[in-house]
Amino acid sequence: MSELFDAVDALVASRATLPPPAERKRLRSAHGLTIDEVAGALKVRRATVSGWESGKTEPRPPERDAYARLLDKLAELYPAIPDPATETAPAPDVPVPATFTAVPAPVQPAEPAPSDGEVSAPTRPQVPAEDLADAPAAAPRPASTTRTTSRRPGARKAVAAGTPAGGTDPRFENGPLAVVDVEDGQVLAYGVGGLVLDVPAKSLPSLVEWTLAEAKLGQPKLSGPGRPADPLLVLTQAALERYGLPTTLTAQERDAGRIPEGHKVIKQLTRADWKLTKRGFGPWARIYRPAKGSERRCVQLCIPSWNALDTRFWGDAAQLPPAELARVLGTYASRVMTPRGSTAVTGLELMTALHPPTHAVRDEETGALRQADTKTPGSLGSDPVDCAPPEAPDGHPVLNALDLPRFHVRGPSEKLFEEAYDWARPMTDAECTLRHLVGIDVNMAFAAGANGLTVGLGESTHIKNPAFDPKLPGSWLVDLSHVDLSHVKAGKEWVELDGSLLPSPFTPKGDRPTGPAWYATPTVAYAQELGYDVTPTEAYVRYDNGRYLDGWYTRLRDAYLATMADLGVAVDLSPEDFLTAMDGYKDRDPELGIVITAIKATVKGGVGKLRERPRGEGWRPGERWRALERPTWRPDIRAAVISRTRINLHRKIVKHAAFTGQYPIAVLSDCVVYAANGKSPLDVLPYRDGKPLPGGFKLGINPGLVKHEGTQTVLWGEEVRERFDAPELNLARSIKDGTVTDADNGE
Repeated sequence: MSELFDAVDALVASRATLPPPAERKRLRSAHGLTIDEVAGALKVRRATVSGWESGKTEPRPPERDAYARLLDKLAELYPAIPDPATETAPAPDVPVPATFTAVPAPVQPAEPAPSDGEVSAPTRPQVPAEDLADAPAAAPRPASTTRTTSRRPGARKAVAAGTPAGGTDPRFENGPLAVVDVEDGQVLAYGVGGLVLDVPAKSLPSLVEWTLAEAKLGQPKLSGPGRPADPLLVLTQAALERYGLPTTLTAQERDAGRIPEGHKVIKQLTRADWKLTKRGFGPWARIYRPAKGSERRCVQLCIPSWNALDTRFWGDAAQLPPAELARVLGTYASRVMTPRGSTAVTGLELMTALHPPTHAVRDEETGALRQADTKTPGSLGSDPVDCAPPEAPDGHPVLNALDLPRFHVRGPSEKLFEEAYDWARPMTDAECTLRHLVGIDVNMAFAAGANGLTVGLGESTHIKNPAFDPKLPGSWLVDLSHVDLSHVKAGKEWVELDGSLLPSPFTPKGDRPTGPAWYATPTVAYAQELGYDVTPTEAYVRYDNGRYLDGWYTRLRDAYLATMADLGVAVDLSPEDFLTAMDGYKDRDPELGIVITAIKATVKGGVGKLRERPRGEGWRPGERWRALERPTWRPDIRAAVISRTRINLHRKIVKHAAFTGQYPIAVLSDCVVYAANGKSPLDVLPYRDGKPLPGGFKLGINPGLVKHEGTQTVLWGEEVRERFDAPELNLARSIKDGTVTDADNGE
């Protein structure tokens, strides 16, 4: 009889009810699971799970029953939540998140994303290290904009030929943002896709009311447990004058980052029961009222003439006409997210938007939805976590317990130094006989370094004399001075190299370590990979961990590749065609060139913000500063990303040296300079029948692959070093255009 029962159970399992494909993907993403993790648990191939989520295939027994069980469990944690816009009577005073709206399918690269061995170096920091701080493609740029009257009061629309301004969600049909300007006495809001709306508001409070009630601006949430983006209004100088705001800030206001609290416009907002966040009314102001249930009532302002759009990251975007500015910001918003501040702030906010700290659960007693008592799996949670002492920057309060002397400077055995490369060496006699110096540059290096990286999600655990585990994120005190770069493993084989011509992979300056030092997990793992034993004496490890940055990487990669494709640089070009396509690519569409710069800055800035330093505010060493109250203040994650990008760059350098006998002259973050007889990267990189060296440098637009940074003559390099009397001047800093300043020499 038991055999019959087993047969019946198997028959029932073969028809186990499954949710629709889109819901399967939503549930997996809501729990922070990757396709690889699901495939591993069910013992099937990655492509099999991908087919189930796309609807191309359906699971069969015995996997079907197990898959159905997984989805049922996830559905209990992340129930499908009704749309407040269509729900007739939501429970009072219970926060009900908005219905998840799926993000359109991202642009997929023609070849697989770089793996651990494919990922390369970090981008060169043009700003301080602290600021290392897919939706549809942008609508075609309209040749002209016409406005036609709509039946909706106070609004006129003009939609140029092309895609709709907003997405499929009717709440946000006019797109994520609008640029507010005044033309012939009429206030107009320029949206994406050529949209123009009449604005009837006579004051700033009424402008906020109109935005929330009529404008239909905003953006769907990026993940299941998340929330939609607030509408963004960009105010031109003419709009500032109309609403009683200064067109520029005084020196005192710039230092404070806001206008005075007693300003008449702030008083108007206060009388209308609107509030400002703690940062006040500055270049990126947020105006809100406390939420009621699921209804968020918040509008963000961007004020370019107050330097909201920093020229280092947004070029001349602040000088663009309203329609063009709407196109630039709208393209960025649709592909990355609606800006929440600087590109660094937005990079950090994107991490949170993809992994919200909390989620809704169904109350067993009332049946109503409420916030879960525990953090969302795969997120950093809602509460900040203190870093380990070696991970703490100088002045951090966690160092108070160490009772260090007042002016003590911590060395490598006391402090984690994981930074990008800044290394150079004198040229050899043989290299001086060559004609050119060729620089190659890694695309989106920090993003590529974050891809697939396991990082800590919770607090650290302090252990003594641990056995090193390359899969466990943390910081390790270990002596790596015995690693000899003249004799290392490259893959499975030992190779002999000229170690004096290579930078050490363990220090940012490329110097060989002299004793025990603190390193992030990727750095110690690389010492093992080179064929050497490692014996840590101390460690701070994080058992609560995961691939927190995978979604962040994917979102930014897809935004980058989609925009580069619009600029004529595709992922499947031959090396020669790729170099041709990259020549002057930003000139083909300067506005999209601005978007590319902003996307890159979002990567660099987001990583840097993970270890934001004090910004004035009367801070004194040993005291907490405001950034420490964020769950995303995580210097250990920043260190792991930088460690991995530096290590992966070194791996490629070793592969290249072992195969070609060529050694780098200089390395600066993501740029490597070689001496060659020709001007092209193809005179440096060993391509055979169009195929690159396995594990080495490869030309292409994908993150982790390389492009041509610039070429100068060997005579130029020697003349520059002689002029500054600096045989080890880092020529990678100036290889692009040949311009060298005193600042490049550290003066």
